[in-house]
Amino acid sequence: MDGMMGPESWSDGLAAFVAMWMAMMVPMMLPSLIPGLARYRQAVRGVNGMPLHRLTAMVGAGYFMIWALLGVVAFIASTAVVAAELRWGIGPWQAQLGSGAALVVAGLVQLSAWKSRQLARWRETSGCGMARSPHTLDAWRHGRRLGVDCALSCSGLMVALLAAGMMNPVAMALVALAITVERLAPAPPWVERLAGLAIVVVGVLTVARI
Repeated sequence: MDGMMGPESWSDGLAAFVAMWMAMMVPMMLPSLIPGLARYRQAVRGVNGMPLHRLTAMVGAGYFMIWALLGVVAFIASTAVVAAELRWGIGPWQAQLGSGAALVVAGLVQLSAWKSRQLARWRETSGCGMARSPHTLDAWRHGRRLGVDCALSCSGLMVALLAAGMMNPVAMALVALAITVERLAPAPPWVERLAGLAIVVVGVLTVARI
């Protein structure tokens, strides 16, 4: 991603980035999304004879639309970072300092009461407390709401993944595991705290190695 990209190369880069982003997000989020989709199907089953497959697909489409939009935001942010590095000549140690600081902030977000509230809100939404109308538009809106709550509840983990490197398979696997376990475990706070502490420690060690 070059800071001097023209409109065509920029749009091509955006399309490639979002495609790669969604190829990561779909398998990462599906394990915790599928139970929510199953609860949605149960909530609207048999009402007005609406086809459940279509309604469920619309929930999933609304959900992943939010993640696609976040992919656009991530592309713009990463392009801006690269442009800043080229403009101001940011060296490796400065980039490492930024990554370490981002990891510490992400870990603190993961440990915060705000994170716990967002996770509780996601669990409530995925429990279909707001999904009662068996209509296509309402299914789409429910999916969007689920996507927004999902993104907010795992924002710290996603920032940590971006700071560690999107293409780092170990980081991807650990983040996916943390997202799944903290949502499906009967008592998730210990998962939140363990993940948050681990992220803070990695961030501190990253800065200490400069």
